[in-house]
Amino acid sequence: MGSISSISTGHPAALLGLGAYRPRRVVTNEEVCEHLEVDAAWVHARSGISTRRMAGPDETVVAMAAAAARDALAAADVDAADVAVTLVATMSSDTACPQVGTRVAAEIGAVNGAAMDLGAACAGFCYALEVAASLVGAGHGAVLVVGVERMSDIVEPTDRSTAFLFGDGAGAVVLGPSAGPGIGPSAWGADGTQADLIVQSPTWAQARESDERPALRMQGPAVFRWATSRMVPLVFEALEKAGCKPEQLDAFVPHQANARITDGLVKALALPDHVAVARDVAVTGNTSAASVPLAMHELLTTGRARPGDLALLCGFGAGLTFASQVCVLPNV
Repeated sequence: MGSISSISTGHPAALLGLGAYRPRRVVTNEEVCEHLEVDAAWVHARSGISTRRMAGPDETVVAMAAAAARDALAAADVDAADVAVTLVATMSSDTACPQVGTRVAAEIGAVNGAAMDLGAACAGFCYALEVAASLVGAGHGAVLVVGVERMSDIVEPTDRSTAFLFGDGAGAVVLGPSAGPGIGPSAWGADGTQADLIVQSPTWAQARESDERPALRMQGPAVFRWATSRMVPLVFEALEKAGCKPEQLDAFVPHQANARITDGLVKALALPDHVAVARDVAVTGNTSAASVPLAMHELLTTGRARPGDLALLCGFGAGLTFASQVCVLPNV
């Protein structure tokens, strides 16, 4: 089991509590494939996904985010009124304004602090952790971070490159001051030269001139090649910044994009058998900014990892954006 002292450098902040929300409806590969010219076995072989959750009309981004946030606050034993900043990572907001963050803060009673959205797609949660830890280190007190997505709103059901991959859900953590660093410095970055690999198409302006609905489009093979090559040096950089070696880890929580990408990262890291690897993608699909906290939650609630364990996180996605950090796992 890791400890805060296992991270040699980092922020004087720790993850205090974790919460999650998974939509009620489970969608199988067979159901998804009704709109695609592929079968369920092809989907599983290509992605490792068997099911995903899709939100109902009442399970809005705000409702899901608020549910996860309440659980995280309870696990952290922090009152919503004491939250200094609410950060919501999402790429599927239902409106351009007002922001999801301000509405979530109002919904849960975090009305005494700031609130805003952070847009970094599937890397959004890891990006938000770096921002939140810096805020805590600067003396802002408790910071709430939520990753939430309704990807079913922005994916075209007949698009073979995206329809079977994505799901909906929310995960949240509370960060607060700690005696020593509970979260390591982020290794992060962005490569806008490859922004066309994952895009909304058509643009809103183009959509006004046509009958086509804007939806997420992805060049799947190119994204796969990029992720399997770029993420390897990134996770090693995060480990180096935290003064940690792969064998010191208790858990590995990569963005749940594709089981084959996870397998490649595990092999590159040469992780020993004792390291619990998050494979939530099999039953939850790719939930973008909600992916990492949902996967953390699954590890902790199934007992495959424990609060206080040392975990390596990483996220990567549209932008292209990428981030990784080592942290001590929180209470649930």
